[in-house]
Amino acid sequence: MFEIDPKLLLLGQDPAPASPGFSSFLFPLTMIMVLFYFMILKPQRNKDKSFRAMVDNLKEKDRVVTIGGILGVVTNVQRERDEITVRVDESTGAKIRVGTSAIARVVVDDEKNEK
Repeated sequence: MFEIDPKLLLLGQDPAPASPGFSSFLFPLTMIMVLFYFMILKPQRNKDKSFRAMVDNLKEKDRVVTIGGILGVVTNVQRERDEITVRVDESTGAKIRVGTSAIARVVVDDEKNEK
């Protein structure tokens, strides 16, 4: 392995310790990766899955909020084009077409939740 210098033994000093190799960093690195997965990647994947389910279940007369903050009622869903038509004004019947990715959330009335 290595030889101990007799001068160091006489002076009462320990020989220099061996430098740590890659294997000493492998366990902490693995633990950091596991924590990163469970704290960041998995919750984001679950959030994306629930968002995709929400968009896939959109139907006419659902109240939605877009990522731009526009409130409206869904009047038409074109799944093959990933496009939704939203009525934004009740009095004039103004409609806009947005992509499915522009939907931030579906507004659920409290009355529906109680039933």
